[in-house]
Amino acid sequence: MIERCREAYSVRLMCRCLRVSASGYYGWRDRPLSARARENERLLGRIRVLHAESDGILGAPRIWDDLQEEGEPCGLNRVARLMRLDKIQGVPCKKKHRSKPSGTRPANVENHLARDFAADEPNEKWVTDITYIRIVGGQWLYLCVVVDLYSGIVVGWSMSRCQNRQLVLQAVLMALWQRESRQPVILHSDRGCQFTSDEYQRFLKGHNLTCSMSGVGSCADNAAAESFFGMLKRERVNRRRYESHAQARADIFDYIERFHNPRKRRRLETFKHKKSNLPQPSVVAG
Repeated sequence: MIERCREAYSVRLMCRCLRVSASGYYGWRDRPLSARARENERLLGRIRVLHAESDGILGAPRIWDDLQEEGEPCGLNRVARLMRLDKIQGVPCKKKHRSKPSGTRPANVENHLARDFAADEPNEKWVTDITYIRIVGGQWLYLCVVVDLYSGIVVGWSMSRCQNRQLVLQAVLMALWQRESRQPVILHSDRGCQFTSDEYQRFLKGHNLTCSMSGVGSCADNAAAESFFGMLKRERVNRRRYESHAQARADIFDYIERFHNPRKRRRLETFKHKKSNLPQPSVVAG
């Protein structure tokens, strides 16, 4: 307080009112920073850089994840405290509740996912969904994504002015191009008319994809895709004003391919590296 108000009041007057000695204040002021304080300053500088590089969207948990990947020996509470003192914060999540009409699940399609979001290998379980992006002038841009549950990477996506079957098929086709083998993949979706159409069902069967859909009242099965859309809109779309479809396409491409997917790939590589360094059980000891 004395340091903050020293230009408005004399130091001795403030020290007398606060019942502290003036020599103690000057001693504190001239004292060099401790090793811990210097380390906090260095760490805060790195936090500011990561926050700025993310366009100001990352909060303490995700910045701490990035610092861990860089090998910084710090805790989450320390990062949160430094960000709070420096008035750095991410984009908060706003809860929205919405409902949309759904179609009838085809008779031969079951819920193979069953809310089991864990995957042991890439290209084992995918989820897909569609969302909309508002364009100035009352127009819309529709986005369909395919997310790999193993890594959280968006392996396929497509954008169009029309919400039709081709929008979905193009996203799934992009995911298929990136698949290294033709092993069966569970592809889960909601019961939208694009996913229940005969053309979509025939396309999945022809490419060794197992269609999975939830029953009525089981929308949580597609939470992984909804979660990505929530991040996309919170961290990018809701902070922009798109004047044209081309501008929206370019910005969404930038988010997916230059921000979201690279982060997921780095986290996956870090996880693999840590897993490879774990001690392996010996044959003798079991």
